[in-house]
Amino acid sequence: MSWMDDLFWPAFGLAAILAGFGLAWFAPDSFWPALALAPASLLVAWAAAFPHKATVLWLLVIATCPEMWLADLLRLPDPEPVIGLDKAVGLVLVLLCVLRYGPRLPLANPALAFPAMAAVGVLHGLWPGLTAMDSVRSLAGSVAPFAFSFARLSTGWCRAVIRSVIVAPFVILGFGACLAAAGLRPLYILEDGALRLGASGHPAFLAGFTLTSLYALLLELVRERQRFALVLLSGDLMILLATGARAPLALAAVLIFLVTAFVRAPAWPWAARIPLLLAGFAAPALAVFAAPLLGFVRLLSLAEQGDMTSLSNRNLIWPVYEAAFLRSPWFGWGTGAGKIVVPVGTPLWHLLGTNAAHNEYLRIAVEGGGFGLALLLLLFILWWQRGLRGMSRPERQVMILVLLAFGVHSATDNTLIATTASLLFAWVSAVFARAEREAEGGLRS
Repeated sequence: MSWMDDLFWPAFGLAAILAGFGLAWFAPDSFWPALALAPASLLVAWAAAFPHKATVLWLLVIATCPEMWLADLLRLPDPEPVIGLDKAVGLVLVLLCVLRYGPRLPLANPALAFPAMAAVGVLHGLWPGLTAMDSVRSLAGSVAPFAFSFARLSTGWCRAVIRSVIVAPFVILGFGACLAAAGLRPLYILEDGALRLGASGHPAFLAGFTLTSLYALLLELVRERQRFALVLLSGDLMILLATGARAPLALAAVLIFLVTAFVRAPAWPWAARIPLLLAGFAAPALAVFAAPLLGFVRLLSLAEQGDMTSLSNRNLIWPVYEAAFLRSPWFGWGTGAGKIVVPVGTPLWHLLGTNAAHNEYLRIAVEGGGFGLALLLLLFILWWQRGLRGMSRPERQVMILVLLAFGVHSATDNTLIATTASLLFAWVSAVFARAEREAEGGLRS
């Protein structure tokens, strides 16, 4: 960083403060909006000067699910404005990273599939009730999680983001405990007579963030010796168990077993792996003994009832999406169609409490048809393949397993449209960029 960079952003911040006060003075009818420009501009200046710190702050804030707790505190009837603000801030951070570190124009990135689907949807005709503006907003939200890959990210940015992803579940849990202590939001929710840990958000979201943390920990374990990685990994597993989310916990268990048993890495010797493998083999037996005593925990309650493989009524909403896909199997109904296939307020919406597909293959097939789904899958594979270059063999093996786990998880959950995607793909962008910087010899810091 040159001395011009050191001076530019503080000067920009000072100018923003003066501009805000000036507008407030000369436009008394708009005093407060004009005055708000000053701290907002100062925040942008700080983020531009320290994009890695700003990105970490943003990731940890969205991990707490402000669209839930903040919307409740403000008594907003619809959380969409908060979700839109979350993603808009993320896009601003991407722009600042591009200005700070330089642009990068990857030929293969999943984000590129969504403009193609949106364009084809407009030419084909949008789903009845879906407006062009709604489709554009959905397009921006779909692209946002992948957008960091369009910046030539620094090693420092990558390191900061990876660390923030690892600690995110514990930050969420701590923040949720503070909200619960203040009487603002319960730490647990009651579902079907069992408790599910949600912290400051929803159990499914907490499980998604925790699964990403677990991915990151496994990758760091095979890269270099980590003093507290196994402790954090155990914490992630306990959080997943407490959320009652079956698919994330099952994926986590399978992934830990495969990485521990089959991925050879000098940084993680066998002596350090044996306790983890033994604990994994003992876990099912312990669960059987604990189920009668801890029946209030959802997973153990379901295990005791023999209901571990139920789909939680997903089988009721999937046929609706399948029917919408079959009405336009080639090119779909435009980005955003998946949000209104099941209208809000219908009996099915009331039964499920949501109109989300809980299956990204079906949702993308509805929005982009066979063309859009095939394009997205192709770009995912090419993006991943390009990102693996420069990695060591153990790292490549872990990241391939992560891609497979993500593919399985996408069949039962909303992995691309929920805020969990922002954390997941910011981490993936950081991992791929770190590999690029290391392949270049660590010239960028």
